[in-house]
Amino acid sequence: MRNFLIRKVIASIVTLYAIVTANFVIFRMAPGDPIRMMFRDPRVSAEQLAEQTEKFGLSGSLWDQYLAYMGNLLQGDLGLSFWQKRPVIDVIAERIPQTLMLVLTALALAVLIGTFFGALAGWKSGKKTDSIILSTSLTLYSIPSFAMGIVLLMVFAYILTIFPLGGIRTPASGFTGIRSVLDVLWHMILPAFSIILWYVGEYILLTRSSMLDVLGQDYILTARAKGLRERLIRKRHALRNALLPVITITGVNLGFAVAGIIEAETVFSWPGVGRLIYDAVLKRDYPLLQGVFLVFAAAIILANFVIDLIYSFVDPRIRVGE
Repeated sequence: MRNFLIRKVIASIVTLYAIVTANFVIFRMAPGDPIRMMFRDPRVSAEQLAEQTEKFGLSGSLWDQYLAYMGNLLQGDLGLSFWQKRPVIDVIAERIPQTLMLVLTALALAVLIGTFFGALAGWKSGKKTDSIILSTSLTLYSIPSFAMGIVLLMVFAYILTIFPLGGIRTPASGFTGIRSVLDVLWHMILPAFSIILWYVGEYILLTRSSMLDVLGQDYILTARAKGLRERLIRKRHALRNALLPVITITGVNLGFAVAGIIEAETVFSWPGVGRLIYDAVLKRDYPLLQGVFLVFAAAIILANFVIDLIYSFVDPRIRVGE
């Protein structure tokens, strides 16, 4: 177990360093001058632009900028946002709670719902229940999350006016206490639902496939030969082993959730990190983009590390490299 942990820690550090370097290079390949975009007034002199370039750390060669960036990063300084003129860490910290609330809620519900119906479809393989669940999951999985969000917004917010059109709170409502919490949850339903619907399809397909594979194993046949009840076989023998791929893909989905929240938060004007990324791209805000993706990368690497630990306890063969 000690060697397993050492390998995972080293791999995580190397991965994080590679991501930091890639972030630095990729965002500087984007077209457009961020300083000129901040100062669109043609009366701004070349000397003033040069001063701002020096202030935001964009002077010198790319290598000099990289060394300065890594040095500041090791001190916990993510830089100054071009767009908001504030420390990047402060800007990100304001948005993280909203994103965590949306992503973790949506992903947790998607795992529970998708696993349940996927296991049911696998157990009822070849029957009408399986056909209905399978066709529904394929439909949901084939629809992009942004398209799902637009449809939900048009139907339930614009046409039926059941839910708000966007945002996180009702403007000028003055809600406090429990009413304020309920107002936030009310605004979160549609963006969370758009993410849930897309991930549910994936989890249903994955769990169903895994369940079918497990049901063909010899130990399931042995359990039935012993006279164990079907409910006990399904819960104790089949489902537990079928969950191994689900645990693995959940860690991966935390990474892909970045794209999902950008689309969902943009469509529903949810003030989270995803919407912040969208705005930062439009503003060519390199430090903010680098900071956001560094935070995401660190969170995803940590999540995958935890997933690997959970997996190693569920399947002890992982710890010894089998």
